[in-house]
Amino acid sequence: MNTKSLVAALFATVISASVLAQAPATPGTNTPKIDARQANQEKRIAQGVASGQLTDKEAARLDKREANLSKAETAAKADGVVTKKERAKLTRMENKDSKRIHRQKHDKQVKPAVAPAQ
Repeated sequence: MNTKSLVAALFATVISASVLAQAPATPGTNTPKIDARQANQEKRIAQGVASGQLTDKEAARLDKREANLSKAETAAKADGVVTKKERAKLTRMENKDSKRIHRQKHDKQVKPAVAPAQ
């Protein structure tokens, strides 16, 4: 998968997440802070891919973690109420993901620069 298509896919994910965040939800299932933070982390991943700080494999792993967070959030909302315990679990997951993004963006692995076409 080339960089442009990966960035486009990440951008589409961010846009779809923001649209879902604006959808009306039942009372007790609103998670605006979690949604905003998740969108921010997806932007960080996209920026890391664009800058070459993240390899394609690293980005794919981080995207998978973000998808798992979305599934956990959906499961928490399934019964109509997101409890304090569920919010705490989601926050812990976000904290771990954030640390992982930081570590991956600042490790020695970088995407090789593409030579200009001749």
